[in-house]
Amino acid sequence: MAEGMPLYLYKLEAQMPDRQAVLVILAETDLEAMEEAEVHLSKHFIGAPEIKEIVLIEKRRANKGAGYVIET
Repeated sequence: MAEGMPLYLYKLEAQMPDRQAVLVILAETDLEAMEEAEVHLSKHFIGAPEIKEIVLIEKRRANKGAGYVIET
C-alpha cells in the first residue's frame, strides 16, 4: 500500500458454474480488489474454482462505520 492512498470497501459478486459468492474486499484500486477476490476464492474453496466472472457491485470509501448489508 502506498502511503496516503485512500482505501475502499468493494462489494463484489463472483459467478462460478455451480454457485455464486459475495465478497467484501478492502483495497486501494479496482484492479487490486479483483485480484484479491480471486485469491480469497481460491483460499475459501478446496482447489481454485472455475470463475466465470467477478462483478463489482459497489465501492465505498473505507471510513469508520462503512459497511454493507448482504442479503441471502
